Amino acid sequence: MRMRYVPPCSNDPSFNLAMEQYVFDRLDPEQDYVMLWQNDRSVIIGRHQNTFAEINEPVIREREIQVVRRLSSGGAVYHDLGNLNFTFVVRQEQGEQMDLRLFCQPVIRTLRAFAVEAELSGRNDITVDGKKFSRNAQYRRNGRVMHHGTILFDSDLTAVADALRVSNSKLQAKGVKSVRSRVTNLKPYLPDGLTLEDFSQRLLEEIFSGGDIPQVAWSERDRSEIRRLRNSRYRSWEWNYGSSPSGSLVRRARIEGCGCVEARFEIQRGRIDGLHLYGDFFSLDGTERLVERLNGLRLDREELTAKLAEVPVERHIVGLSQQALIELLLPQENETAMRE
Repeated sequence: MRMRYVPPCSNDPSFNLAMEQYVFDRLDPEQDYVMLWQNDRSVIIGRHQNTFAEINEPVIREREIQVVRRLSSGGAVYHDLGNLNFTFVVRQEQGEQMDLRLFCQPVIRTLRAFAVEAELSGRNDITVDGKKFSRNAQYRRNGRVMHHGTILFDSDLTAVADALRVSNSKLQAKGVKSVRSRVTNLKPYLPDGLTLEDFSQRLLEEIFSGGDIPQVAWSERDRSEIRRLRNSRYRSWEWNYGSSPSGSLVRRARIEGCGCVEARFEIQRGRIDGLHLYGDFFSLDGTERLVERLNGLRLDREELTAKLAEVPVERHIVGLSQQALIELLLPQENETAMRE
């Protein structure tokens, strides 16, 4: 195998996903590549997932967690600097039948060297003691395979649960839903004092069978192209949110001094569509013009705030402030589940 190592140069998730794509699209297709890398706090969304159905928006906003969509399918995962990611970019013949297991073997062998018995579970997980510490996914095109996986080494497991805990508001969304399961960090199973950097080096040595580790050297042109791809795709709202499959939303709230307000609408490419407002509230001017103003807007706090800045919301729904309307439309952590 003509494998080369792509050394990390950033903890920015949007840059790292752009770098993965650049390796896949632009580097010599006759070579195979491996990357070991880390992201700052982020939720990485699968290609066919509905972002709004996967994230806990208030937690994402409060903790300044980045949300980035990747090229591969599969479920949403949480990353932070206690998480190690690995990526293989190889020619298709090495994984003709989408064999995710092939690429997980170096991780399992590395752990066995530390007397940790890890095993493959289900379609794309690696577990220890029945708890998941690694999830894997693949992307294929033009005779090449990109396989990437996560390794929870010493990650904030509370943040994993909080960031991916979907709001109880009613969301009937198309797209592949993530499956929640028990997770664990690897650190408690490994020798005391072993750092993530130590483990990363041992994994790299396992991948290269203890031999030389030839590296990719980035030119300034390469870096510039990766930044361009990061800015045009992986930092864009249209890719990370707007690419979500369509879905139907129902939001209800009882607001002091206003009454019960219910919002029903579709999400089309991340935008509000077909909005209807119902409730036992009073109105001075009716809701038609307010609905007209909201339809077509991105389901995004900043855009809603800017577009509603000059709108007299309380004339359309008495007792409802601009901020309360925005909170009604966006997912909330403490909403009550609604069934019909």
